[in-house]
Amino acid sequence: MERETQFIGQSATFQDAVERTSLAAALDRPVLVIGERGTGKELIAERLHRLSARWDRPYVIMNCAAMPETLIESELFGHEAGAFTGATRSRAGRFEEADGGTLFLDELATLSMGAQERLLRAVEYGEVTRVGSSRPIRVDVRIVAATNEHLPALVEENRFRADLLDRLSFEVITLPPLRAREGDIEVLATYFGQRMAAVLGWEEWPGFGPRALAAMEGHDWPGNVRELRNVIERAIYRWADPEKPVDALTFDPFASPWQPAVREAAAKAETPATTASASAATGATAPLSGPVSDLRAAVDAYERQILSDTMARCRFNQKVAAEALGLSYDQIRHALKKHGLNQ
Repeated sequence: MERETQFIGQSATFQDAVERTSLAAALDRPVLVIGERGTGKELIAERLHRLSARWDRPYVIMNCAAMPETLIESELFGHEAGAFTGATRSRAGRFEEADGGTLFLDELATLSMGAQERLLRAVEYGEVTRVGSSRPIRVDVRIVAATNEHLPALVEENRFRADLLDRLSFEVITLPPLRAREGDIEVLATYFGQRMAAVLGWEEWPGFGPRALAAMEGHDWPGNVRELRNVIERAIYRWADPEKPVDALTFDPFASPWQPAVREAAAKAETPATTASASAATGATAPLSGPVSDLRAAVDAYERQILSDTMARCRFNQKVAAEALGLSYDQIRHALKKHGLNQ
């Protein structure tokens, strides 16, 4: 599917970040973009370039984490022929490619200390030296860098250079996680849902049912917008009736009654906190922890919720749901009938 370049959201926290991006774009200064995975750091970086005076010049992207440490300096600054084994000809680095434009350094915190030192010189003096050369090359590059790490803490741990951080942090734009963007989850879900429905050729968009909407709002979204998009698009293409509101979501695509067994050591190490987290990810409701005035009613309500959630995850296939719950086919049919869920 095509690269997503739109900013979707109406929450004040998100709009504030976008507005700060627009203001910073006009200034020819370095910018740090901080945020959890899936919050849209790449989109912010691209916006900084497109709204700047450099918009018609090169926009070069380098993912620092994707490069072996031995090649990072060569990728950033280029190399001369014979500089190392395999360097059969000279090659310009990303700084030279981005001359006059913007260089986006993603996963900045993964740079080695050696690469940080050379990056510092490039930022401070506007010069780079290819690996294997002693001749500096003048470059005019605006740097935008992104990370999901807290860089001041890395400085305290001597894992990131303080002087480099000083030079890159003219402006720091911290993107809010999806769980802090009040009202944006449903807006984004509707946008992704409508687009996926169009891809599948649905005549109309039926919307979401109440159970799906409640599940969205109750989920923590550790993968943020990227995770939301996957969950919604997965739900749309699995939904059997395009005329009815989509009302079943699968947060964990690996959830299956036939998934490989968890290693014994990992199972023993599991804590109540991780168990609760796993239950939330699969849509199960945690047992009541407060005082209960009617034990039977509370147990029935919890049992009904487990059955309902499991049936939704198993696409309402009673046999599959029975295996997931460790029940026989007759037992799950009886339980569904007891709670009025066999319609």
